Amino acid sequence: MSYGWEQQQQQQHQYGGGGWDDQSSNFSYDMGSADFGQDQAFQSFEYGSQATGAGGQAGGEQQASFFTPGPSIMTPGPGMDSPGPGTYPLEGEEDEPPLLEELGINPDAILQKTLTVLNPLRRTDPCILQDTDLAGPLAFCLALGSFLLLSGKAQFGYIYGIGMLGCASMYGLLNAMSMAGVGLGVVVSVLGYCLLPMVALAGVSVLMSLRGAVGVGLTAASIIWCSISASKLFVTSLAMDRQQPLVAYPCALLYAVFALITIF
Repeated sequence: MSYGWEQQQQQQHQYGGGGWDDQSSNFSYDMGSADFGQDQAFQSFEYGSQATGAGGQAGGEQQASFFTPGPSIMTPGPGMDSPGPGTYPLEGEEDEPPLLEELGINPDAILQKTLTVLNPLRRTDPCILQDTDLAGPLAFCLALGSFLLLSGKAQFGYIYGIGMLGCASMYGLLNAMSMAGVGLGVVVSVLGYCLLPMVALAGVSVLMSLRGAVGVGLTAASIIWCSISASKLFVTSLAMDRQQPLVAYPCALLYAVFALITIF
């Protein structure tokens, strides 16, 4: 019994050992075949790259010519600036005027008129005065009404009413005094721009009362400042030599009414 059992164990060990040897040999064979497959794939890749480099030059040129973009309609011509990235110039876009010019607002004329009002001794170009710009006068009227509102006086109706009556009166007077004549838009623009010192006086009235000696002095200075600026602009625009005092007097009367509204 012991001999049979030992013989059986020896046979199982021999067969089992053979099986493990066979499995290890199969595993090593599989690894070898895997390495062989990788070498074959790498050789085939090298072969393909060599074939592409040697015989695929014509095909590469054909693909390059196939993907090469032709002349685009957006390609700038000679003497034209190339558009930046993300810009698509439209037809006629360069010929369109600026938005402020389309709205009838000239910032240069507004600045020149404002500087002329602030400095009555400054030389002014007569061509600027022919511009019937109403953006500045409207802004100054709104500023004057806003300062008066801060002082507890809602005088917007009086400002526009007296302003239109004064502009109509000055329009008739200037057309009677000058040979060239003047338009109503020019009169409204000049009188509106020269309202700027009165706007400053209304701003002072928010901080302090104008019924004292200091307030009377500031009010008189504002009236004289406005009347001199307006008369100078009218005389320069209409070429009315040595007639500035005659034009300054009705202007002073008009701005005195605005001063009374500001004080009281």
